[in-house]
Amino acid sequence: MRMTQPPISYKRHRFPPEIIAHAVWLYVRFNLSLREVEEMLLERGIDVSYETIRRWTAKFAARIARSLRRRQARPGDIWHLDEVQVKIAGRKFWLWRAVDQHGVVLEEILQRKRDMRAARRLLVKLMKRHGFVPRRIVTDKLASYGAARREVAPGLEHRSHKGLNNRAENSHLPFRKRERTMQGFRSPGGLQRFVSVHSAIRNSFSVPASRRSAIATRYHRLKAFDAWKVAASLA
Repeated sequence: MRMTQPPISYKRHRFPPEIIAHAVWLYVRFNLSLREVEEMLLERGIDVSYETIRRWTAKFAARIARSLRRRQARPGDIWHLDEVQVKIAGRKFWLWRAVDQHGVVLEEILQRKRDMRAARRLLVKLMKRHGFVPRRIVTDKLASYGAARREVAPGLEHRSHKGLNNRAENSHLPFRKRERTMQGFRSPGGLQRFVSVHSAIRNSFSVPASRRSAIATRYHRLKAFDAWKVAASLA
């Protein structure tokens, strides 16, 4: 049974909770720098430094993301797996990622290797987190996926083809844009914390392709705002 997360406390902060949560939302939701968020708030008459916004994000973003993740609906049963190279302080890492057929980010794990052991770790973590074996996985031609699948779930359908995995590859784009805005990441832990927060917020606010009529989009975003307020202990 999952423990209920206690409400977020904003005590001993000079600004109201609504302003703090809004600043955090702007930074984690959009491809903005801390200084750009500072400028946007100033235009609204809120004089707060970018360093304060950085501290708010470090303190509250992960807790809000965890709360949003607990409220996330069961994912789809087709999982697209892929890996993207990232350099941190001159060292090469691989960010292993999984999205479902609707584009929902399911997992992101930073690892040093691009081998069977790393692919197996991704699969095991995915199944443990979501509590079921998918109907199918879709990957590129990297042989490590097939070896990991045979060890972890031999009966799982696996389609391996470069052209089939565009959904996973396209889902890298928001991360790459943010990576450029932040001018890279300083540590592996910092990157892992960032993608965990970023994917939870993106999952909540991104509108699935099947719901992109004007009315459905507005409804989806209103629900996402309500979920954000609850997660940020504003409602």
